[in-house]
This record gives sequence, C-alpha cells and structure tokens, in this order.
Amino acid sequence: MAGDSFVATENARPGDPDWRLRVRGTDRAVEGYADRVSVLPGETFHLHISTTAKGFRAEAFRMGWYGGAQARKVWESPRTPGGARGIPRPSGDTRTVLAGWPPSLAVTTTGWPEGAYLIRLTADTGEQRYIPVTVRSATTAGRLVLVNAVATWQAYNTWGGHSLYHGPGGKSDYSGRALAVGCDRPYDEDGAPLFTTYEQPAIALAERLGLPLAYVTGMDVDRDPALLRGAHAVVSLGHDEYWTPAMRAHVTAARDAGTNVAFLGANACFRRIRLEPSPGGERRLVVCYKTDWPRDPLAGKDDAAVTTDYREPPAARPENSLTGTLYESNPTDADYVVAEPGHWLFEGTGVTRGTGFPNLVGTEYDRVNSGAATPRPIQIVAHSRLVCRGVRSYSDSAYYTVASGAGVFNTGTMRWVESLTGDGGHGIPPHTAAFTSRVTENLLRAFAAGPAGRTHPAEDNLDAYHPFDGDPIWGRKHLW
Repeated sequence: MAGDSFVATENARPGDPDWRLRVRGTDRAVEGYADRVSVLPGETFHLHISTTAKGFRAEAFRMGWYGGAQARKVWESPRTPGGARGIPRPSGDTRTVLAGWPPSLAVTTTGWPEGAYLIRLTADTGEQRYIPVTVRSATTAGRLVLVNAVATWQAYNTWGGHSLYHGPGGKSDYSGRALAVGCDRPYDEDGAPLFTTYEQPAIALAERLGLPLAYVTGMDVDRDPALLRGAHAVVSLGHDEYWTPAMRAHVTAARDAGTNVAFLGANACFRRIRLEPSPGGERRLVVCYKTDWPRDPLAGKDDAAVTTDYREPPAARPENSLTGTLYESNPTDADYVVAEPGHWLFEGTGVTRGTGFPNLVGTEYDRVNSGAATPRPIQIVAHSRLVCRGVRSYSDSAYYTVASGAGVFNTGTMRWVESLTGDGGHGIPPHTAAFTSRVTENLLRAFAAGPAGRTHPAEDNLDAYHPFDGDPIWGRKHLW
C-alpha cells in the first residue's frame, strides 16, 4: 500500500462528512484514551472509556481528503455497556495524573490503511468526544512522512488538572504544574484539540494531492533510528514543540542523508524532553522539568538529556541548527509579508514584494538569527514586522539547503495550518487559504520528489535582512 496509488486509491473511496462532533456535551459525559499512541496495520489496541451514560458506541474515521469529506469511517463498535470512572489524584513529585482505567473495548485494525485516525465516542445520551490514534507506516522510504506531535499534545493536556504548564489553579498556577505527563488519560476539550487545529487541515491537503505519504508519531521517530531511512521528506505539522534528543538526532541524520524537512508551524523542537514508561507501557510518560531542570534526576549525570529548553543550559543546543529559525515569543497578531515573491514556493500565488496577509503571523512566531548556529545558505522568503509584549520584532519564513541536497523550510508562524481551512479564525481573511494552500502544495510536491536542494538551492540573503549577530530589532531591508 505504498506510493501514489495507495493515497489516490484510498481517497477515491466515498468519504463520511459526518465525522465531526455533533454534540460535545457536558464535561466527563464520555471520554477515553487508547493504550497505544500508534499501531501497525492489523495490530490491536484497547480503548479505556468513562461515561456517565449506561453505554456508548465508538467509530473510527481515517482522516484524508475523500472529495472534500476529509474522513472515511472504517470501523464501528456495537453498543458497549459503560460506567463512570474516577479521576485519580496526581502522584509523586512530578504531579503526574494517570487515569488507570480498565479496558472497555479491544479494537483490531485489520484492513485499516495507514493514516491518522479519530475515534469518535458517542454516549447513549448523544454526547461525543474524540480519541486520536495513528496507524503508522512500517517503512517511510520514498515517501513524505507526516509526523503526529503526540508529546506536544500531552504537554498541553490539562485533563486531571495538571499539564506541563500549570496545575489546578489555571494559568497562574505554574508552580503546581506537572513535571511529567502521561498518555494514560483522555485529552481535554474535544479529545483531540491540537490535532484538529494544527494537523488535520494539512493532512487533508497532502492527501488531496495524492502524494506518497507515510504516517508516524514523534514517539515512533524517537524509538527507531532507521524509521526515516530513505524518506523523501519529513513534515512537522503546526505545533510540534516537544522533542527528545533522539527525535532531533534522527531527523537531523535524515536531513544529512538527503531527506527534506518541513516545519509548518513555529516553536518546533523547542523543549528537550524524555520519554519514560508508564504502567500502560513504553514511552507513555513525557518528562520536562523546564525551569526546574536542576531537580531533574539526570542533572549532573547526563546533562545532554536534562529536560529543559534546548537553548538553555545545561548542554544548550539552540533549535535553529535544524529548524533554521528560532522561536521568539507570543502572543502576537501580525500581517505575513512576502519578501521574495520570485521564490519557487510562491509560484502561482500572484504575490508581489510586500504583499501582506492579515493576522497570519501568530500567536507564536519564529525569526532567523544571524548567529553561528544558523544554517547557510539560508533564504528568507517572508519578513513580517510585528509587536509582541510591547517589543518590536519580526517573523521570518525561511528555506535553507545542505550538502546532502536536502531542503528545509520553516513557515515561522503557528497559524499556517489553521489558515488552510479558510474559516476566518483569528481574523485571517478566508482568501488567505488560497495562498497558504498553494505555497504548501508547492512545498510538498517539491519535497516529495526527493532532495529539493538539487533543483532548488537556497540563495543566501541573510545579510540583507539580519546584518548583525543577535540583532533584536530590524534588519536594513524594510518592506514597510
């Protein structure tokens, strides 16, 4: 099932436009988690469900294009008796919440194509919630690899009152945050908030193009150093902040062997994490001590594995050596401004120098730095002025190439994938979707064809925009 024929054949099947939640319902009405973040086709996973209703049903939807329906239902369960499960108290010094519920249903994926899936739970009351699962690819050779950012999903997950950001007191409760979060619990909100916001729209676009695709999670990339061997491209989707050193090393090695890399968001590869086992299995705890890194048990023993920001000590290693850009700050709302309209990424968009797209830059953004860690040659293709927390700065979209022939592109804004829907969110005009869709199409087609630097070498223009190392204000080349 590899190659163009698989994706094209799969998306020629009738879709199911009724995949979205009809009634999210009251909190805790129905919710659950899977005991595996990813499985190979044919493998079995279990659903752990809590519901205040007497029973529930589950349906599995493969996310794709399907003529605009964007999903196809591949499986549904019979009605299954349900019951309400409790929320355990956080455990240990890491304040980790693990549901620990018994399994409610075994799901066998025989006949399920590789892809990103949403399991939709429907209680007898009609209330609904999602559970995300990836049916991963055994091989990625010759394919464009879409990476589900499961570690980042869990970092922001507040289910049980604790995320890696705050405790039960909300955003002001930083000191009560968890230092390790587990996959053995439901996700908050609709059950898959970061996937539906930052990943699903890009998956729909990639599948519409009929490109040879592979699907993995970041945890799979961490586990298997050979997983990306021969891949034509790796695509980090819209919010992919939390990376292990092994994930970073494996993607970097793939780049240096000729695999293109695309970052369709901002703030990627920013946090250095560790994956540890939970009672539910391997790699189901996401550990990140952040500013409390001196309390990390590995501090002073294995500093390169201490969990904090990559750019911070100990063993600081800023992310831009891979991503090309550096995360700077949030929140902001700013126009995305085209700097190099003749670049191949903008082919067919009709833009000119200075063309702007309101509010496309936000809420987090990246910029290029002219320091020694920045890869060269690097080409800034969009240079967008902004104000964040009272400070004037800018966001950059940038493309660089390396000796292996690989190309690396970073949009520099977290809203890129969100904009593909054209729904007008964040005040982004709906017509922006035509621009970001065409640029993403140009990017994915070129990257799926093999090392993009061989046909599209970066033309270095860094000095025109950032003439001073570490300059926090504006480059000389203003477009405004």
